[in-house]
Order: sequence, then structure tokens, then C-alpha cells
Amino acid sequence: MTKEELRIVYMGTPDFAVESLRRLVEGGYNVAGVITMPDKPAGRGHKIQYSAVKQYALEQNLKLLQPVKLKDEEFLNELHSLKADLQIVVAFRMLPEVVWDMPKLGTFNLHASLLPQYRGAAPINWAVINGDKKTGVTTFFLTHEIDTGRVIQQKSIPIAETDNVGIVHDKLMTMGAEMVLETVDSILAGTVKSIEQDTMICEEPLRPAPKIFKETCHIDWNAPAEQIYNLIRGLSPYPAAWTEMETPDGTCYSVKIFETEKIHTSHSFNPGKVFTDGKKYIDIACKDGYIRLKELQLAGKKRLRTEELLRGFNITNDFICL
Repeated sequence: MTKEELRIVYMGTPDFAVESLRRLVEGGYNVAGVITMPDKPAGRGHKIQYSAVKQYALEQNLKLLQPVKLKDEEFLNELHSLKADLQIVVAFRMLPEVVWDMPKLGTFNLHASLLPQYRGAAPINWAVINGDKKTGVTTFFLTHEIDTGRVIQQKSIPIAETDNVGIVHDKLMTMGAEMVLETVDSILAGTVKSIEQDTMICEEPLRPAPKIFKETCHIDWNAPAEQIYNLIRGLSPYPAAWTEMETPDGTCYSVKIFETEKIHTSHSFNPGKVFTDGKKYIDIACKDGYIRLKELQLAGKKRLRTEELLRGFNITNDFICL
């Protein structure tokens, strides 16, 4: 079977999934259909927003399905009619067995971590939040338990100390797209030698990658500077770490923080105390030093560099971060 004959059904939703789909299409692979999430309202106007994968699929005139429920009989009939030889999943959702077991060559997933580490919904974020020095991408065959199937391929990249999750995301997106094509080619050639994840587990404890919620993003100023610094870059640019800045009269401002610098030093100030010259810098006291804010955003305002924000917003040393 050639790549032109191999019928592929592709499943994905966000930007991360577009690059792999684009490489398949531009590489001449036979994408028989694309499955993505239903449209949903977004923003203040609640306008219907297409997923990034849907936008690309429409541009390429690809067959598109948007099921609400993956066990719905009508959807399963439509999926079966696509006669997929192989299904590829990139940043989609958990599939029922009736879906992933449908094609004769199976279903494989691209996951943005070095499995078995960081099984779950937010592997890129958690690798950066935990201060890891490397991460990577893995392709694996789907099975019953989420992110536990037999590993097909795996590659790693370093995480620089200054990298935020956006930078790592883009690197993994490009690397992952290349790996998707390599994985398809190895399946076509019959050269796949997949490995059980249980055999890859070493003494290092497995770390999960659960979904990120608003409370996950709240900064605890009692934590060490290194931990706060990693949390902020692990959530930047999205969904962004946040704090509440309280004025002397008790007014609170919600602030998202995108870029910082850590300053390790001993002091006797309460965590969360603000220090600023009102012109160029804002430092927040933490357990073992200070976090210097370099880029931030007040609720309802534009994202700004610290010196730009201080030109239009009066912050004093009497402020406290909660």
C-alpha cells in the first residue's frame, strides 16, 4: 500500500494539531476525513468560533465531522463510511474503544511529553512548571487507559531556563509533525517495533499532567522564587499566572503575569510585599528573595512591559500581592 492509497482519518482541535495535519496534506497522504470538536461561542460577543483544525480542513476542502458524542450511532456510521486504514489523534479527546479500534492498522496518538511521564491534558505546561530540563514528543498506539499505549517513537528537546510554555509548545508542534509522518511511514513499511510503557518506567516517579484550572494559575507568594518563576513561565502566554494586588485602601486588582526575573536573596519582609520605584521595576517578596515583574496585564487592560504600565498606573510600596 502506498501513502496515496492509505486512508487516514485525522482527529484534532487546537493549533498544536494543525501542523501535523498540514504536513500530511502537503506530503501527499490520503486524508479521508477530519474529526474535530463542535463549534463553540467565544469572547465577549459569544460569536461562534471554529477550531484551528476546522479552519484548516475547510481551506483544504477535507471531509469534516464534528460529533458531540463519540458513541453516537450516526457519527459511528459516518466514521465507518470513511473506511479509514489508520487513525491519527493529535490534541483531541479521549476516544471510546469503538472508535480507536475501528481501522485495521489501529489508531496512534501524538503526545507532547516523554511518556510515560506527563500523561494527561497539559503535558507541556507541567514540564515547564516543574522546572524540567528536557521534554519531547511520543507517538503511541491507543488502548483503554489514557496515554498508556505501546510507544512507537519518541524524541526529546532541551528546555532552556528562560523558555515559556509558548516557546516549548511551538518547538514540540514542529517536532511532533515530523514524527507523525515518520510514524505513518513506519506503519506503512511494516517496520514498527512498539514498546510497552511499563518497560520504560525507571526509578524516577511518574508525574501527571492534569488539566489546568484557574486555581492552578494563582501564585502563592509563600513559595520559593524558583517555583514561582517556573509557574509563571509554565503558564505564559496562556492561560497565564495571576495574583491580586491590594492597595492600602483595600481595593484589589487582578493581575496576569507573563514574564519575570528571579532574585535570590535573604530578607525579612512578608511574602507578597511590593517594592517599586514607580518608574521601571516592580519586585514582589517571596520566601527566599524577590520576583521582578517584567510583563503583566491588569484585568480589562492591555498586556504591557512593567515600565509602560507604571507610566499609566500608580503602584506604590504600600501595595501587597495576595
